[in-house]
Amino acid sequence: MSNENQIKMYGAAWCGDCRRSKKFLDSNNVKYEYVDVEADKTASDKVIEINNGMRSIPVIMFPDGTHLTEPSDAALKEKLESLKIL
Repeated sequence: MSNENQIKMYGAAWCGDCRRSKKFLDSNNVKYEYVDVEADKTASDKVIEINNGMRSIPVIMFPDGTHLTEPSDAALKEKLESLKIL
């Protein structure tokens, strides 16, 4: 997978939605970079910035510059299909 297709997911181990999104990406063989917001203070700040002050996770960043916050599997699938990743 080339760099322009890089997906980045901000999440935390305690977050059920994060685990579900990771499972969805893994089961569909989607390559992504996982960033633990508990371990990386700058990542936590980035999440808050992206979400206009909210610390909602997961935040999944896409190569087209867009992101989804707390997406359902259906919304995540739709986005990945629109980018021709799935």
